[in-house]
Amino acid sequence: MSRIGKIPVAVPAGVDVTIDGSELTVKGPKGTLTHTVAAPITVEKSEDGLEVKRPNDERLAKSLHGLTRTLVANMVTGVTDGYEKKLEIVGTGYRVALKGSDLEFALGFSHPVVVTPPAGITFAVESPTKFSVAGISKQQVGEVAANIRKIRKPEPYKGKGVRYAGEQVRRKAGKTGK
Repeated sequence: MSRIGKIPVAVPAGVDVTIDGSELTVKGPKGTLTHTVAAPITVEKSEDGLEVKRPNDERLAKSLHGLTRTLVANMVTGVTDGYEKKLEIVGTGYRVALKGSDLEFALGFSHPVVVTPPAGITFAVESPTKFSVAGISKQQVGEVAANIRKIRKPEPYKGKGVRYAGEQVRRKAGKTGK
């Protein structure tokens, strides 16, 4: 048995779970998320919450068991608390500003870079060098944050660029490193 897969997913009060065949819908105070459960895996309601079950011990079923349970747990967490990724900008003259719902970056290019949030994602700017990406889908929040970081990755010589809050950048010695 998968150690993660056999743990039931607790469903807090105010969260409504609908199972329609292989379609799982979780509705909570922050919004609604839908997921199609992969073929051999089933999700059932119980008094403990949601239980993810697999029919046999084949390799495919075993690999999808813990994954499906984690995805369902992330959906429940997303509709109750939501997810947030904090990012920071390092570099002289590098900054970010909120223009309506869009982020406008000055990252040393000859032009400002504007990032428009997809549906379900919100941006917040704490200071000109610190901002955050928030939403109810963990996958979507992580993907948007990674795409923003990709605009100007932290470089190894001076450490300039967009990085996750708390990210350690491996530094290199320059040409004069003796």
